[in-house]
Amino acid sequence: MRYTKDYAVIVVGAGHAGIEAGLVCARLGLPTLLLTLNLDTIGRMSCNPAIGGPGKSQLVRELDALGGEMGKAADATFLQLKMLNLSKGPAVHSLRAQSDRAEYVRYMKKCVENTPDLDVKQAEVSELILDGKTFKGVKTKMGFEYYAQAVVLTTGTFLRGEIFIGMESAPAGRLGEFPADALTASLNAHGILTGRLKTGTTPRIDRRTINFSKVQEEPGLEENHFFSFTTEGSVRPQQPCYLVRTNPESHKIILDNLDRSPLYQGMIKAVGPRYCPSIEDKVVRFADKDSHHLFLEPEGADTNEMYVQGFSTSLPYDVQLKVLRSISGLEKVEIMRPGYAIAYDFIFPEQLTRALKLREFEGIYSAGQINGTSGYEEAAIQGLVAGINAAQFVLQKEPLLLTREDSYAGTLIDDLITKEIREPYRMMTSRSEYRLFLRQDNAEDRLLAKGKKIGLISEARWEKYQSSKAKIEAEKQKLNELNILPNKKNTEFLLNLDEKLTKPSSAAELLRRQNISLLTLEALGYKPVLTSTEAEKLTIEIKYSAFLEEVEQQIRLAQDAEKRKIPPEMDYSAIIGLRREAREKLEKIKPETIGQAGRIAGVNPADISILLVWLKRLVNTKK
Repeated sequence: MRYTKDYAVIVVGAGHAGIEAGLVCARLGLPTLLLTLNLDTIGRMSCNPAIGGPGKSQLVRELDALGGEMGKAADATFLQLKMLNLSKGPAVHSLRAQSDRAEYVRYMKKCVENTPDLDVKQAEVSELILDGKTFKGVKTKMGFEYYAQAVVLTTGTFLRGEIFIGMESAPAGRLGEFPADALTASLNAHGILTGRLKTGTTPRIDRRTINFSKVQEEPGLEENHFFSFTTEGSVRPQQPCYLVRTNPESHKIILDNLDRSPLYQGMIKAVGPRYCPSIEDKVVRFADKDSHHLFLEPEGADTNEMYVQGFSTSLPYDVQLKVLRSISGLEKVEIMRPGYAIAYDFIFPEQLTRALKLREFEGIYSAGQINGTSGYEEAAIQGLVAGINAAQFVLQKEPLLLTREDSYAGTLIDDLITKEIREPYRMMTSRSEYRLFLRQDNAEDRLLAKGKKIGLISEARWEKYQSSKAKIEAEKQKLNELNILPNKKNTEFLLNLDEKLTKPSSAAELLRRQNISLLTLEALGYKPVLTSTEAEKLTIEIKYSAFLEEVEQQIRLAQDAEKRKIPPEMDYSAIIGLRREAREKLEKIKPETIGQAGRIAGVNPADISILLVWLKRLVNTKK
């Protein structure tokens, strides 16, 4: 049965990717349909209710600079904020929020339900409707057919989802929720290749059964730091988190029960995340360690549930309880929900283009865990990019193509389509070769203009950004012009900071020194007119100017390789001298540029040299 209304874009799934995709399409004025298995779980945080952290806060700031919603939602619903890695350089400074799980869902549900041009309906999509390789619509399990020009698939862990607790398993997209069992068969029938991945979550425990006198309190920060550049005001009241540690007894209980672990008994055939292992995996892989840190984190302001970060597990319920009770402070703990592992289907992401479109199809985009990633932030930024590009396709405009040089989002997408992902992909700062340039503080500098060009950034926000940028530049000039003399007062003050001043120096030159801050310069006559956020940005730009110039030079060289386009119809089988492996990988991934080709596993510099010669011949032949 065909539904009476046709849409421009359909989004399948209303998790973190689906929300961003649906919102962006609707905000660009396109009639959009957001389909979800359960209207009550829009934006649910299946695992830890937290946003941000290393590599992830940078993604959220980038999403915000492009016009996304996650940063605003995180700022409106956090229980605790913390800035991580402050003892290290600014490239890895990362904001993290412990969120109120229920409040976050309420925020996102209200947001999508009240966005013009966005219809939200509860239904399970069972089939894609195609005309050859062109998307036409979707069919639901109840027989309804919805038609549109484009679709964004954001199914999370629900495609043939199966959860494991001990040696018991059951079909589920999340504990207590139905899976989506039919859609994978439709994808496969159309030639879309899928695989199987695994992830997991931890038990939730009852706050009332924790002995807080034996655990270490971890407070939040007091300074005003937010995910969205538009958030103003003071930090909300914060709740503490708590640190506990496993011990040799805990590890012995785990090792003694590996025969009851579905992971170690071969029940779970899917591949799990390398960088977020289960507690049983940690104990086995790191046998030399007699202790692992665990963090007890609140699930919400109005619930006694606490999340045990670092204790992801699929061990039986009774073993989970026994291990937890072996930990100091948790001797009488009660589990409210057990931890579990989940296996689910995903699309091999090398089938995608940089626009997150399935290469062989017109109008089909995908985002989030269906693309082989893990994490809310990775899902959300993909949802935004896929949603933008689905909208641009419908509007017959150029797609948004982010690069490794301009964003972590571009790095994420480039990794997905070139590195043959076979385990859940997690963003980390170490994945970017340009991380000093791709900081969380300068996401607006890098991406706000792109968001404005697409139509997602208001004129008021653009003007506010331009005004702030002008202020920073004016202060930078002031610091360059302010001359600090080596008089007695100044030299004695600086000696107290283990800094010497033997000749006149500009304030900017002094700021480049390790022990000098803007606060130091105020004592030497500098009078700033910046917010704390602007001051932080200015300090980084001056203090690390020499390093930033080197990174920008590397970026310019990389961009030269990205300008060398490869024709989509390139016949790699005709290129004499290419190694067989390189030919197969190039044919499979179909890189768009020489730079992208060089990052494909199995393609070496000699292969690139041959490819460049062939491209030159091709150009000369066409002249």
